[in-house]
Amino acid sequence: MAEVENTDRDRPVDLRSDTVTTPTPGMRAAMARADVGDDVYAEDPTCRALEERVADLLGTEAALFTVTGSLANLLGVRALVKPGAEVLCEARAHIARAELGAHAAVFGVTSRTWSHPRGLVDLAAVRELLAPDAGPYFVSTAAVSVENTHNFGGGSVQPLDSLRALRELTAASGVGVHLDGARLWHACAATGVAPGTYAACADLVSVALSKGLGAPVGSLLAGPAAAIADARVWRKRLGAGWRQAGVLAAAGMYALDHHLDRVAQDHANARALADRLAEVAPGIVEPTGVQTNIVVLDLAAAGIRTGATEVAERARAAGVLVSVLGPTALRLVTHLDVDEAGCRHAGDVLATALK
Repeated sequence: MAEVENTDRDRPVDLRSDTVTTPTPGMRAAMARADVGDDVYAEDPTCRALEERVADLLGTEAALFTVTGSLANLLGVRALVKPGAEVLCEARAHIARAELGAHAAVFGVTSRTWSHPRGLVDLAAVRELLAPDAGPYFVSTAAVSVENTHNFGGGSVQPLDSLRALRELTAASGVGVHLDGARLWHACAATGVAPGTYAACADLVSVALSKGLGAPVGSLLAGPAAAIADARVWRKRLGAGWRQAGVLAAAGMYALDHHLDRVAQDHANARALADRLAEVAPGIVEPTGVQTNIVVLDLAAAGIRTGATEVAERARAAGVLVSVLGPTALRLVTHLDVDEAGCRHAGDVLATALK
């Protein structure tokens, strides 16, 4: 059963991201009583329990607990792409736009991209880009990375049929698939598709606990046992081995116990926000396109000449925080720290800020 959300009317309504949540009282209590050990020696019982649980949820042989989603993605792509080879992804994918070039800087991985307005898989474009054996003069494709849900695509859900078709295409070419499932829980809540069904479309998959599920830290990389064992070595090699991490793993276990079922409420709140803002500024967002917990506002499409930064500052002055994605784009992300009433208040504040 879901715990009551964190709600404090003296705090700003923070819709910048679902990473801004703070642990609920029940989660803090679970962390305080966690059974711990040294995870570098693979002896932390709570970490091991979390890894086994997530592997079971995703239908994989094993999983590895990491401090961030970026690290889980870094380890996952590295396992599939050798230095000098390439990964294909959508142009606004997290691995391409929001991980500070780590895949190239750390592991010598290059990338090429296709573009889709919602960040979705474009099979025709992938087929055209695929170069699994490019010879001695060009870069060979080793993997395709897909983000589900797609953050900068407005929380869009990848169609299962497209993922399955991509898996078939890449398998025939000897190319791997990496699934960035930071918000995979949201895709599952929106579609009713089981996590393992999505994970079966990829060789390696990452999932986050610190976004929609409200844990303070942590993501996991899941896949074949041999690949996860190798990723554990590389995690340590990168300086990211941790000791009594069961305190953090306990937060993740609590999140899986108590916060999975409430994710749909965040979707409903996001849709209500989109409906409210589309009513006062037609064209700023298409509410039917809001599938999960992310709302992207396009000020230019609504004919609003005020820049996104100015609108965000107006909202901040009234106690509502939003992210600026570009000169005319804003992002709102709903989560367990903002209840239905808080979202209604945010809608009213933003409606005024947009005028």
